Amino acid sequence: MRRAVLFLLLIAVPSVAPSIAEWRADVARRVAIVGDLATARDVVVVVPGSDVDVDRFDRTVGRMATNLYEQAHRDDLAVIAWLGYRTPQGLGVDAATGGLARQGATALVEFVRALHTNARIHVFGHSYGSVVVSLAAHELDVADIVFTGSPGVRANSVSELGTGAKVWAIRAGGDWMRFVPNVRLFDLGHGTDPTSDGFGATVLRFEGGKHDTYYEPGSETLSALVRIASGSGETL
Repeated sequence: MRRAVLFLLLIAVPSVAPSIAEWRADVARRVAIVGDLATARDVVVVVPGSDVDVDRFDRTVGRMATNLYEQAHRDDLAVIAWLGYRTPQGLGVDAATGGLARQGATALVEFVRALHTNARIHVFGHSYGSVVVSLAAHELDVADIVFTGSPGVRANSVSELGTGAKVWAIRAGGDWMRFVPNVRLFDLGHGTDPTSDGFGATVLRFEGGKHDTYYEPGSETLSALVRIASGSGETL
């Protein structure tokens, strides 16, 4: 199988990206694609969480997208690494509140709408990225929404997300996020854990693994993500 190629989406597919001048003026954003978007039957958009920026793009969300694509062994899959918002840095106020997530959600909706593809679209949000995805969910016309390592999604149930997508929540046994209090007071905290009983997501729990290993090659969590991206998650 040919080696996946990672390149700037704003150059390859300018119709789904801001102007080059706008990207150059905003050092927080970068988008890249692995695979062939033009021929893909399934397209995954991976939304990262905290501590991701242009300098760390390739070794964080860029690597996550590449790992997903390579483990799938499918030429009809495209995976987009989407750093379309300014992520929180560290465990400060930005990570515990929803301001950056709301900005990211608006940008994510615009991006997905601009894809103009007949492929099935799946949106995967990791960590704080799950907050971004949850706030965008009611405006995303996608097949699947997946939360990994979520601190909470600012909704009490799948029905409150307002989406017609299949909603999944994945939790690794060694993920420290399980210790985060799932409370919300005004804009502080992100509320309900999507893996909790009663939320209504399809929950997948795996022994072992850590907060940063959901996309680790060969892991059970990455295998599950591949299955969901292929439309065969129901067999998990």
